[in-house]
Amino acid sequence: MIGCCVPSRDTSDRFSDRCFNVFPCLSDPVRRSTFCLRLALVMLHLIFVGFIFIFNEEFREESKDQPWYTSIYLLLVFVTLVQYFFTSGSSPGYVLDAMREFARTEASLRASEISKQPASSKNGSVVVTIDRNQSGEHLVGNNPMNWTKLVMDMYPPGTSVRTYTCSYCNVVQPPRAKHCHDCDRCVLQFDHHCVWLGTCIGQGNHCRFWWYILEETALCIWTGILYIKYLQASFSKAWLVDVIMIILLSILLIALIFLLLLLLFHSYLVVTNQTTYELVRRRRIPYMRTIPERVYPFSKGACRNLYNFCFARTSIYAMEPLPSALELEQKSVPYSCFDVISCRCCC
Repeated sequence: MIGCCVPSRDTSDRFSDRCFNVFPCLSDPVRRSTFCLRLALVMLHLIFVGFIFIFNEEFREESKDQPWYTSIYLLLVFVTLVQYFFTSGSSPGYVLDAMREFARTEASLRASEISKQPASSKNGSVVVTIDRNQSGEHLVGNNPMNWTKLVMDMYPPGTSVRTYTCSYCNVVQPPRAKHCHDCDRCVLQFDHHCVWLGTCIGQGNHCRFWWYILEETALCIWTGILYIKYLQASFSKAWLVDVIMIILLSILLIALIFLLLLLLFHSYLVVTNQTTYELVRRRRIPYMRTIPERVYPFSKGACRNLYNFCFARTSIYAMEPLPSALELEQKSVPYSCFDVISCRCCC
């Protein structure tokens, strides 16, 4: 009886093999867990929004009288989910991709220079080798101005290449880059690895991540207000529904507190041009150990930081050099009344 009811191991293996043949992306355990997490997050949104439309009769009546109100709310739900998938599928800006972009740029520049030369002088050819594996030592090929020289020019003179060479990717990391062990890649301007999104947050998607948090916070506040209005209007009419709504409202409040703290924290990082890794692990980063705690080495003022974060970034592979000793000395000077009047903290 037990053997008939419980499927055999071979049957379950054949079923999983068929699923993997239909959906090849689910054969990878990491992608499978990410897919399940995304599906669970979408289901949570549908459950919280669905309970309002199913049990809140007053909200349905108001929707008939004021359809624009419901339309804006549903539009916010849709935009939040689209922003979630857009952010989770975006690239944080990997160092290997930046090296390939640099190699392609150098190859096109060399090709244009050779094409301008007379035909008699074209005796050789320029070959740029791009290695597609994880090793980056031959990625720049035989370009004279290679990646190592480009990156080391961003550090103070005399800096050792070995100090900033990733032992996993075998590439020279530019400032603010770090190897992510979850993605197994070096990320430009690494902030953190987000489990909910299934990807790293770095230079390429930090702005999208901030907008997603903002939209999720607004949706959580709006949904919580609708739940509170329902409980005030129809409390003790259907006690089982009220208990479910109270439980969902409690979950919403916990999520709202977390989202608000996360939004404030990342807003502070944006205004000061920092990352979570730089703030938390400051003493472990070699080039930031000697910088005082209250000095933000990459900050260009609050207004300029906001402008660069939202509008001015033209490429996800843009890299910032370390400030000079004179710039650090100027940033370490305490603010005075004249500095506040002249908006030194903003510009």
